[in-house]
Amino acid sequence: MRSSRFLVILTLFLLLLVGCAGEGDAPQTDDAQAAQPVASPTPVTPEATATATLPPTATATPTPSPTPTPAYETRRLAVDDALAAFSEAALEELAALDLREQGYVVEIVSDADVGDADYRLRVAAAAEMPPADEAILPLGLRVYVPVQRFQSLRDEVTLEELRQRWTGEAEGALLLSAEAAALVPAVWGDGEAQIVHDDDLLAHLHDDDNAIGLLAFDALAPTFKALKPDGMNLLDRHLELDDYPLTLGLWLEGENAADVGPLLVTPWAGWANRDPERMTELIMTGVTAMCRLTADRMERHGVLYPALVISDVLRAADITHVSNEVPFIKDCPVNITRNNLTFCSDYRYWEALEAIGTDIVGLSGNHVNDYGYDGARESIAFYRDRGIKIYGGGLNEEEACAPLIMEHNGNRIAFLATLAFQPWYAWATEDQPGACYFYNNKDRLMTKIAELKARDDIDLVSIELQYFETYHPYPTAQQVEEFRELREAGADIVSGVQSHVPQSWEPYDATSPHGPGIIVYGLGNFFFDQMWSWQTRTGLIARHTLYEGRLLHSEMLTTVLEDYAQPRWATPEERRGILQSVHDAAPALPTGPRATPAEQAAPVVGMALQRWVEGNREGAGLFGLKEWTDASFDPAPVGATVQRAEWTIEGAEGTPQQVRVRVRLEDIVTRHEGAEHVIEGPRRTRVTVARTYAGWQIRGLQPIP
Repeated sequence: MRSSRFLVILTLFLLLLVGCAGEGDAPQTDDAQAAQPVASPTPVTPEATATATLPPTATATPTPSPTPTPAYETRRLAVDDALAAFSEAALEELAALDLREQGYVVEIVSDADVGDADYRLRVAAAAEMPPADEAILPLGLRVYVPVQRFQSLRDEVTLEELRQRWTGEAEGALLLSAEAAALVPAVWGDGEAQIVHDDDLLAHLHDDDNAIGLLAFDALAPTFKALKPDGMNLLDRHLELDDYPLTLGLWLEGENAADVGPLLVTPWAGWANRDPERMTELIMTGVTAMCRLTADRMERHGVLYPALVISDVLRAADITHVSNEVPFIKDCPVNITRNNLTFCSDYRYWEALEAIGTDIVGLSGNHVNDYGYDGARESIAFYRDRGIKIYGGGLNEEEACAPLIMEHNGNRIAFLATLAFQPWYAWATEDQPGACYFYNNKDRLMTKIAELKARDDIDLVSIELQYFETYHPYPTAQQVEEFRELREAGADIVSGVQSHVPQSWEPYDATSPHGPGIIVYGLGNFFFDQMWSWQTRTGLIARHTLYEGRLLHSEMLTTVLEDYAQPRWATPEERRGILQSVHDAAPALPTGPRATPAEQAAPVVGMALQRWVEGNREGAGLFGLKEWTDASFDPAPVGATVQRAEWTIEGAEGTPQQVRVRVRLEDIVTRHEGAEHVIEGPRRTRVTVARTYAGWQIRGLQPIP
């Protein structure tokens, strides 16, 4: 307010000065007169005060020039009805585009008014999408994959069956999301599929084994099994998708679409969902030991003999892994003695691994030092001289436990390997070569996994274990516990490379605290001569698909060993049996806190007793039950061997290292001196179970009075 008054007083003072100058000065020129301020028509007297209000001046207000109205060009855009139903949010975003700075106004018209449109946003099967030119702007491909739950025994589905499930002509549910249901009519017309949210799809597939889901490619997870439509492997990044109708192309068409299109298509930036340049196929194999009878056949039929049947598939992978348990020794002798357990491979045998496209070699096997420390050094030099990438073994413990980092198509993977088994002389030390021993380095490995997972330049962590060797498809209780610990530490892929028979797998999806991943408890034999049982002849090869830095899918490839050296692909019937055995052996998923030692040990006793009464003494022996006599329940035993019995576990207690399990026995049948005897009345026994490097093992049975 004070400043306003000051301005008023100052203005009055200046006007007075101007008035006085007009009375006494000489006449001015016309130019000078024109430069004078225009006087107020009301005379100003000297008595005016500082609070006087000035009347408005006669100065004319200039008329501003009119602002030109911008000229916007209206662009009419027709959107296919399928796209409108696919994503209302994208349509709303498209309608809200503000392109006035570029000189455009966008008007969305219905598909029915396409004749009045300047541009059209279209969707159809990829085979119908025209090639790019000035009037065509392709916006990418969107792929939908037929799936069942991971445990499904089915591998393929025909496109005709999928179509008939969609139209209702065939029995069996086709489950798909609302977005997929909006697009499929562009390929197969109207349908009768069941709408299910992607988050609920897996539960529905578990409830209905016959149901098939349709899932967007980038929404896959290891908990799903991708079926092959008409035999096409949609996880193969080299696959041409033109013949697959559930590959949907999106494009903009219209005059100068290539120039104008980028301004109009922002809302559809996430349409493309399968980029082959972001995919990586990782193959991981089981036990390789090219020695004994495998080596004998290689000498007879050529060193490529083991690889002849399966090499094409393995070599096509982007990263092919081998777990080689034995050292490469120059002029390694071939020893086919039945009980020979000192293993090596001749230098020439590398050609078999080269033939399958081997990129990385894990050295966590318990035979890596069979030819002593000098032999281990020779073998490591063999790899390094040829530029072969190794991990899990090294010239000392530090090298053996270090990760191998690989990158392919932007997917960055850290590989670790460790030995959790005997003999002690296979373990690397501070200054001697060997494998990274798990129990000496467990804390280090757990920490390393977490550190790797936290790094910005690492996407996935894979760790493999040479664990306690078993000959059954179900993992031991301790194996489950320790493999899950590695998963909880942050590992995406945990693989057992010790088992000589295929073991169960345990998939996880994005709802897991550690994201998508998988535990493979055992892959079985690969290049190894164990032909003595059907189980040891069978094997699994893990084919993992990595996409945009995560594990997208895991597939079991199944093999059968022939002639002690050469795996072949299992027939459909054989494959079904292998998969059934593996899935049946899967442990229950954790639903609460980790099991106590008593809870871990009690099932071991149950499995051992069950195998004994079934006549599988070898299987019982794997849990430490080498002998079961009447001394386990009778204070005055005669040395009779238990043949059959009904048993019930009544309880267990103990420490983290040792547990005592109470068992009630009934209907006991024993054999002594060639005769069977029936024991009347219930008896009780106490089974002592100890934690060992090989898991929980039975150490003794004593009668309970």
